[in-house]
Amino acid sequence: MAIFRLNHAVLYVRDVAASVAFYRDVLGFGYTEGGDAYQGAAFLRAPDSTNDHDLGLFQLGAEAGPSGAGKSTVGLYHLAWEVDTLGDLADLEKALTAAGALVGASDHGTTKSLYGKDPDGLEFEIVWIIPSGSLTDEDKSKSGVSRLDLAAELAKYGRDARSGLGISRPNE
Repeated sequence: MAIFRLNHAVLYVRDVAASVAFYRDVLGFGYTEGGDAYQGAAFLRAPDSTNDHDLGLFQLGAEAGPSGAGKSTVGLYHLAWEVDTLGDLADLEKALTAAGALVGASDHGTTKSLYGKDPDGLEFEIVWIIPSGSLTDEDKSKSGVSRLDLAAELAKYGRDARSGLGISRPNE
């Protein structure tokens, strides 16, 4: 018995409509069938996902304070979503920047990541994993985190380089 992936996440938000607009317009999520039928809640699916839902949103209201997780309380730091191609990561960098939601970009050696914040300041990561057959000794031996040079990664691997976990995707 072993867990092999995160099936979905559920977030408490101030305003469901604002959060839905962000996750839809910036990250490409869409409503599940009936996912918009609940007062104060929404259920969204990531593009190309086969899950019933990938993200649940529950409205607390405008009076809800910011999350204290990592500052004054324990809690979740972030969720990470994987993209299929390095070009997808580049496209999302533009979308996050245009939305004023990009807060970081990191090179972890074998993975390339963007960090963003949603309208409630909840942080998330978007990750592209170097395919195992393309890993260089430098990639494998890299320790720590450095600044992501996405243009250099695109030049090295190409826009169409597929993420490297080897997990079957729905469109294959």
